[in-house]
Amino acid sequence: MRDDERQGGGMYDYIIVGAGSAGCVLANRLSADNVARVLLIEAGGPDSAREIHVPITFSKLFKTGADWAFYTEEQRRLNNRKLYWPRGKVLGGSSSINAMIYIRGNRRDYDRWAQMGATGWDWNGVERFFEQSLTNVAGLRCVNPISEAFVEAATQAGYARNHDFNGAMQEGFGVYRVTQLNGRRHSAADAYLRPAMRRKNLAVHTGALATGIVMEGAHARGVRYVRNGKTETARAEREVVLAGGAVNSPQLLLLSGIGPADQLKRLGIKVAVDLPGVGENLQDHPIVPICYRSRVPVSLANATRITNLARYLARRRGPLTSNVAEAGGFVHTRVGLDRPDLQFHFAPGFFLDHGFRTVEGHGFSFGPTLLRPESRGWIRLRSADPADHPLIQPNYLEAEADLQVLVDGIKMAREIARGKAFDPFRGEEMFFGKSGDLAEYVRAMLETLYHPVGTCKMGTDPMAVVDPHLRVRGVVGLRVVDASVMPEVISGNTNAPTMMVAERGAAAIMSA
Repeated sequence: MRDDERQGGGMYDYIIVGAGSAGCVLANRLSADNVARVLLIEAGGPDSAREIHVPITFSKLFKTGADWAFYTEEQRRLNNRKLYWPRGKVLGGSSSINAMIYIRGNRRDYDRWAQMGATGWDWNGVERFFEQSLTNVAGLRCVNPISEAFVEAATQAGYARNHDFNGAMQEGFGVYRVTQLNGRRHSAADAYLRPAMRRKNLAVHTGALATGIVMEGAHARGVRYVRNGKTETARAEREVVLAGGAVNSPQLLLLSGIGPADQLKRLGIKVAVDLPGVGENLQDHPIVPICYRSRVPVSLANATRITNLARYLARRRGPLTSNVAEAGGFVHTRVGLDRPDLQFHFAPGFFLDHGFRTVEGHGFSFGPTLLRPESRGWIRLRSADPADHPLIQPNYLEAEADLQVLVDGIKMAREIARGKAFDPFRGEEMFFGKSGDLAEYVRAMLETLYHPVGTCKMGTDPMAVVDPHLRVRGVVGLRVVDASVMPEVISGNTNAPTMMVAERGAAAIMSA
């Protein structure tokens, strides 16, 4: 149903807040029951921007209307820097502005979830929900020769070659599989939402900022939101489902009086349910860039040439189909680990400061990425105003062990860069040099890899926000279904696991 076909709030069976990766899945699956009335609320707009669909241009969407453009609080261990956090504010959410890498994670990640109290979320319990995904997963149509050299150099350094990181073995190096279809991004909006929008029982309201959950005692009855400058209220006969992600879902719970009572009282918010875990347990994957000049002019600096544009427009082929982070790998930094603790992202070009920092000439970038941080942070309200961005404190590198893994990652990147396969390409290392303080380099250069999770974690302990059925504890008719429910961040990119969570969440809702 078109956005303007249903006026005002109204009555629905299900109201979904957030049309990101999880929300699109939920909208599709819940509206498949043609007698269920479903409303999907999204603060952003439609996914019509050309940069969404041409893979290589995703960073052009940062700090635009398609991006929440969050910033963290000062990071004590990162020279007091405030880090920029892009998050999708558009149909498809972050699946419309990400680098499209499809990683399910390590099977042991999910077994660990189950051990932590997320009963039934072990690998055997989640695998089938990955398998039923509608998102198209493909190999890159154009792999840069420097990316191929990266994989070959890693094997020369003694690491395994891996043709499928989602197969039986995660370790090793290879080219990533991506969420693309015929050379275009295939987001959650493309795969799930667009087909469902033809259904008369699904309404999609864009430009609608959720401001609170309508609570009657401990029962969630609807959602208040601002749209076109007017406050509207939609009522839910069955359930309200939050799918705003690790920042927006805890924010909306807190605004609605669900969270730590002391925090809410300080802001003058009436406490509906004292739930101390809301906003806690924040985790993210940090990345550090290591850059080299290329002696051969074949990097992605050539991607936007007119010949490549013509090739893309005619056949959807060529370097414009690149996801930038074309290749990577998973490794252990020390013996005795049951799964990799470091991931590499490799770009055949300079990728610094989220693409905002430009460097003349040709080059390539390694991105060692910490997979299992010990540091924990939090999300809290800045004020009781729903339009205010919340406080984001990831506490990067508060655990000393996190720093050491990234230092080891720099050493591994340099080892791979010395490989014979890089001989035709390798120029000087930039921004650092061959010696110096690696720890200080990490503190100066670390950025987010865009994978915040955990702020509404599922489990059974006192800090759990949702139970293993994703129902908010102490509230009737309310669930959270997105990356915020992950008890621990998985070993890899989080988009595919988020859609898996939504697939399983939709199944739980429909069987209730």
